[in-house]
Amino acid sequence: MKTTHLIVDGMLSGTGIRDGVHGGYLETSVIGVSSGLAGRISEWLERYENAHFFQFENAAENELLDKQGVEIARSLKAELPGARVTFFSNAKLKEIPLD
Repeated sequence: MKTTHLIVDGMLSGTGIRDGVHGGYLETSVIGVSSGLAGRISEWLERYENAHFFQFENAAENELLDKQGVEIARSLKAELPGARVTFFSNAKLKEIPLD
């Protein structure tokens, strides 16, 4: 899978990775990430969705999830060096820098 911009986000009903150019969500198997990273994304996404169901009322949990999301985005960037990778916090409704 060749794309120029991947967005890691915890949106409900998403896969955790959004195509920043064409829109829509991408499966980890399609873009070719390692099984270890795919598992991390899946586990993180489940916890992020849970936080959403509780209306992001736990600020400490939101911070932890966003920190983990940034780390996932960095790992994704390392595995797919040709892609621009960013992280979008659904709790804060804004992009969080990776650096």
